[in-house]
Amino acid sequence: MTTPVGREGTPGLTGETGTMPDTRTIGVLPVNDTTNGWSRILGPRTPRAPLAGDVVADWAVVGAGWAGLAAARRLAENRPDDSIVLLEADEAGENASGRNSGFAIDLPHNVGDSLAELEGSHRFMALARAAIDHLDEAVGDHGIDCDWSRRGKYHAARSERGKREILEPFARELEALGEPFRWLDQDALAGEVGTPAFHAAVYTPGCVLFNPAALTRGLADHLPEGVHLYENTPVTSMTLRNGVELATPEGSVRAARMILATNGFAREFGFFRRHLVPVAAHASLTRPLSEAERQALGGEDDWGITPANAIAGVTMRFTRDHRILIRQGFRYAPEFRVTGSEQMTARRDHETCFRSRFPMLGDVTMEHTWTGFICLSRNGAPGFGQVAGNVWAAVCQNAVGVTKGTIGGLLAADMASGRDNDLISYMESLGTPQALPPAFLTRLGVKLRLGGEVWFNRHEK
Repeated sequence: MTTPVGREGTPGLTGETGTMPDTRTIGVLPVNDTTNGWSRILGPRTPRAPLAGDVVADWAVVGAGWAGLAAARRLAENRPDDSIVLLEADEAGENASGRNSGFAIDLPHNVGDSLAELEGSHRFMALARAAIDHLDEAVGDHGIDCDWSRRGKYHAARSERGKREILEPFARELEALGEPFRWLDQDALAGEVGTPAFHAAVYTPGCVLFNPAALTRGLADHLPEGVHLYENTPVTSMTLRNGVELATPEGSVRAARMILATNGFAREFGFFRRHLVPVAAHASLTRPLSEAERQALGGEDDWGITPANAIAGVTMRFTRDHRILIRQGFRYAPEFRVTGSEQMTARRDHETCFRSRFPMLGDVTMEHTWTGFICLSRNGAPGFGQVAGNVWAAVCQNAVGVTKGTIGGLLAADMASGRDNDLISYMESLGTPQALPPAFLTRLGVKLRLGGEVWFNRHEK
């Protein structure tokens, strides 16, 4: 039996895929463990029930991360009379969006040693700030408790070389753009973050810090009335025939149009199949500092540091509940899986990084270690726009998922529902992901690239 969701009756289903169905079985599904420290330090949450039975809707959105949540919310704003089904393979806050470092970055951000984003600074800032404004409004409107902090961030270098090659060009660009920033030498930075481990830093005020699991949960728990969220509901197959048909373990969704917001898993749906690079990223979170340890650390009460080299360096947070986050370690992971032993190795590496930066905190231990999966493209471009007659995508955020994912979802929804938005052209100007070489060459190339970044920039570790 088919149950309409939202409006009475069955919405008209349209498609441009021809008379023969295009069916694709989803071969790799997300499998998240229970190690995510951001969600473990929160109270329990009851997820929405999985989909059971067959439903019909105007829209299907697949993936309840930054992009999918933003897309579903914007669709409800643009088309308030339409019914929208949002499918999440796991639980809100346990997916990749809930496992990142909790930075909403408003400025061009270098991945590795690349400064390519500086070439399109105005576009990147406009897109990122629109995303932050959207999230800020949602946090305020719904009272989402996620430690939302307009604290800004430090972009820091461990070495003279990192200062010269990354920080100085970044500061010159900010100056040319008229963007506010502060340059901090080693002593000044140590006074604000408590550690003398960095050579210099550029502080910018526009970044927002937060608990990503708490924000993802909050966005999922305060969706507009027309959005029906089903958690623990992976899509097992997709058919493009007179619209979109999505099979799930206990039901199905038939919709006129779909927005795909599954990041690296987009290839399983047949889109960007040889264009996406899934990477496992490891992070650890300490236990809360005691009052004596807090005094020994010194510095400000809430801060975030992004490294001059994102691959070789260490991303760090000092949270409002006095924990320290260490994120370091990346591996090409086309299977979207990691082992327990890999996570334990990551924890040992994080402990080494922690000890070298915070020797005054010798008794502090790592309480949580987890892994999230980011998606990169060869040229740093997103997977955005109309990818089939009735399918739009907002995937591949190139390790800046909070802002790039959010704005990608918003603009995909605007594009799909026919709403004019000048930022769509900005997003399209970023290009599309370049094709990758054959799988064995991609595996070798990514491994060499990641290893090379770490080796040639080991001065930043």
